[in-house]
Amino acid sequence: MHEGGLLPLLIAGLFGGLIGSFLNVCIYRLPRQESIAWPGSHCPKCSHPIAWYDNIPILSYLALVGRCRHCTGRIPFRYPLVEMLNASGYVALLWVFGPSWITVIYGSFYSALLVVAGTDLSHKIIPNTVTFPGIIAGLVCATTVLPLGFLDSLLGILVGGGILWLLAWASPYLFGKEGMGGGDIKLLAMIGAFLGWKPALMTIMVGSLLGSLVGVALIAAQVIKREDYIPFGPFLVCGALVALFWGRSLLDWYQGILAG
Repeated sequence: MHEGGLLPLLIAGLFGGLIGSFLNVCIYRLPRQESIAWPGSHCPKCSHPIAWYDNIPILSYLALVGRCRHCTGRIPFRYPLVEMLNASGYVALLWVFGPSWITVIYGSFYSALLVVAGTDLSHKIIPNTVTFPGIIAGLVCATTVLPLGFLDSLLGILVGGGILWLLAWASPYLFGKEGMGGGDIKLLAMIGAFLGWKPALMTIMVGSLLGSLVGVALIAAQVIKREDYIPFGPFLVCGALVALFWGRSLLDWYQGILAG
């Protein structure tokens, strides 16, 4: 646990909010295959450039009451939500892992997961521009910095991606319809690269449980029909975060049960 006082946590939160603002750009533009660098931030409705004082994470949304200053178009709540999630995630990572390169790497991983969840929820797309570099980065970081090692990371890629690939291949034969998408396969391979093969398995179990519970609840509430598609990426992201923050404790608890 971090014991460096409140100031580093506050700085981590502020930095996380700023990065969260950039993540919103990625979530909006990557599925549209637009540049994330140019043009600058602008209103998606009236295309008017957003001034710096209207682009302060969370605070500008509150000051503008969730509307564009120029066209009064509504700003989706997703924007401050992503900023808050990234800020709180950076604070939690610093608190758990302390000031280290491991925290920096996990922070980048956490932000990549937020982008994946956002694009899958909004466009039902998991961008290859996030997962492909993420797989390579995870393998390199596991080999050089993370307390994981090359072999565990490689097994994480093969086990995580391999299980979902097998499910995707078998789904038409078992259930008569397509199962996992290619984006989900590459996402879990990236998760396995950063966390290893055991947390990758935990990610699948937690994600599947959450997805089933949410799916049943939405069907029962008649929000969706049984045959409707629910993006699986956000549930895998939730599973990965459980594995990242509590994976070791859960694995120790489970092994203790098996040991009697």
